Amino acid sequence: MTTSSDLLFSSFSFGPLSLPNRVVMAPLTRCRAGEGNVPTELIARYYEQRASAGLIVSEASQVSQQGTGYVGTPGIYTDAQVEGWRLVTDAVHRAGGRIFLQLWHVGRSSHVSFQPDRQAPVSSSAVRIRAGHAHTPEGPQPYSTPRALEIHEIPGVVGQFEAGARRAKAAGFDGVELHSANGYLIDQFLRDGVNQRTDRYGGSVQNRARLLLEIVEAVTGVFGADRVGARLSPRSEYNDMSDSDPAELFSHVATELSERRLAYIHVVEPLEGRALDAPERVTPLLRARFRGAFIVNGGYTRETAEEALRTGAADLVSFGAPFIANPDLPERLARRAPLNAPDVSTFYAGGPRGYIDYPRLDEAQPAAAGAG
Repeated sequence: MTTSSDLLFSSFSFGPLSLPNRVVMAPLTRCRAGEGNVPTELIARYYEQRASAGLIVSEASQVSQQGTGYVGTPGIYTDAQVEGWRLVTDAVHRAGGRIFLQLWHVGRSSHVSFQPDRQAPVSSSAVRIRAGHAHTPEGPQPYSTPRALEIHEIPGVVGQFEAGARRAKAAGFDGVELHSANGYLIDQFLRDGVNQRTDRYGGSVQNRARLLLEIVEAVTGVFGADRVGARLSPRSEYNDMSDSDPAELFSHVATELSERRLAYIHVVEPLEGRALDAPERVTPLLRARFRGAFIVNGGYTRETAEEALRTGAADLVSFGAPFIANPDLPERLARRAPLNAPDVSTFYAGGPRGYIDYPRLDEAQPAAAGAG
């Protein structure tokens, strides 16, 4: 049962959108795209099942072949991909949902096998990812050494995001989210653990934020700022990332995005048992500087999500793995019902198993998992 104090299930509005609850489906790479990185009916079914989320943010979708870094991830740079995504948006809207497309360029998180003519991937600087492996069509391979984008090439990258936004609009999305997190291209410009440039895109926090802000300007010119969000991960080390002063950098970024009246920022910073306002956390600094809607992500449970909303630490909370295994997650959370346990082996396996076959509450009762 829900109560009047259950803020997670109260309505919320930003821009032209009215959300029936504050449970956001986080972007989740699932590697189910068809030939040509085209979304399929299977993908449409997956998102349709999860349309009860207040907002769905789609899996990351590359804005060009150059921006590709994984097998089976959908794109948003061809007409066929637009038609595939139209299957998804139509299905979600028929089910009463709202969906943003996450625009993505992986930058150095790639391999020559994904690149046009097997060229080197691009990044802010020629700094290779040392940890882990690229997941290529030929199997796991060391990441390729990237080349630094020439300054005259950067407007072309901005143009890839702008074209992706135009195609997302044509495909029927309600808005777009810029993937500026998790060590991908925009993040590679933001953080000085990778960005070693000495031109106007490197050095100071103002310079390192320049690419993101140029992309924001281009994409808001397509959708309007009230239908554009940005995802940030100020402390994430994923993809071999670091920054000497994430509090300074991301406070500046949040202020600049607020001045541009973005619909929301979506901040990834795991709680890991810390208090919401723990001094080592960067998220509260961004909350104080951003005037739009504020989405948090990072292992939240029903209880910690409610606390974040009650204390004003967030306006909405996004959930990742719980949405994989629970297509009716808002209802389960509202009723304090057991959650299906996700099968990690099927996260990126392809096909319907572990994708569209998780039961709803009104179907056979599964084994229970934790509430977060």
